[in-house]
Amino acid sequence: MQRFLGPFIAGSFLFVAFLLGASGPAAAAWGAPASLAPLVRAVAPVVVGITVTQAPGTPARPGPAGSVTQAAGSGFIVSRDGMIVTNDHVIAGASRIMVTLNDGEQFPAKLAGADDLTDIAIIKITSPHPLPTAVWGNSADAEVGDWVLAAGNPFALGNSFTLGIISAEGRNIGDGPFDHFLQIDAPINPGNSGGPAFNMAGEVIGIDSAIVSPSGGSVGLGFAIPSNSARLIVAALIAHGEIPRGWLGISVADLPDGPGQGALITGVEPGGPAARAGLTAREIVVSVNGRAVAGASALTRAIASMAPGTKVRLGISENQHIFDLLVRIDRRPLQLGE
Repeated sequence: MQRFLGPFIAGSFLFVAFLLGASGPAAAAWGAPASLAPLVRAVAPVVVGITVTQAPGTPARPGPAGSVTQAAGSGFIVSRDGMIVTNDHVIAGASRIMVTLNDGEQFPAKLAGADDLTDIAIIKITSPHPLPTAVWGNSADAEVGDWVLAAGNPFALGNSFTLGIISAEGRNIGDGPFDHFLQIDAPINPGNSGGPAFNMAGEVIGIDSAIVSPSGGSVGLGFAIPSNSARLIVAALIAHGEIPRGWLGISVADLPDGPGQGALITGVEPGGPAARAGLTAREIVVSVNGRAVAGASALTRAIASMAPGTKVRLGISENQHIFDLLVRIDRRPLQLGE
């Protein structure tokens, strides 16, 4: 499954073997074992393939009139009773979700929770027996140059495993307000979205979610949601089915000189929290509860991370005059902005 984000195409990916021409003891000297077979055997049972059927007329994946479309994705099991992590864009608009376990067993799945801002979703299957579960790792311990094993369901062929390294950390690719990806050298394979990225201890340190590709083919730039961000969202979705997000009811943009001190208000939703507080277009939000705002995405993150009903003190700049304004934020409607 793929999702186009300008030059960024979400879809997950496999990790290309990067052995620098080494093998055997030489490969081990670079930090990789001589064989990954034991690691693959250990983690394979928690990896699943996902097939999504989309009903006619669904905006997310339009097709010919009267037709249904199918797409493939990936996921991993996080509870013995069948909770599975995947990407929100894998299951968005699905009329039917089927999960295939590593041993070939298939089960229908139901959506248990989703958060479009972080592109994380939980689906649930009911198995007659307890299921193996993935172990979360600490993505803060991951370093550029560390080996990563990625798993997923490329082209709906079934579970596959490949090797790569962490190329960079903290990447913002314009995919949403919570961008902070691990960058991994990995070729794209449609169907790997939502699959796990494992460290060499077999712990999940990321959820494979996006790539850079001007043509749709692999150019070796892949991105994974770090586990330390993902696991908090996953826990909340399992417990509550959703993540209540704060909302100001404004549209914002970076200042003309680019991200910096503040976010320019470009529109105000009638009847929303900002409108009730008296905010208007062309004003600039420079701080939230005394903390400087570095741009439009920073403001969105700050507000969306707060619980609806919270009172927030905004620093507002108007005609080079700065004043404070207290605003009670509302719950963020689906698919809307700040």
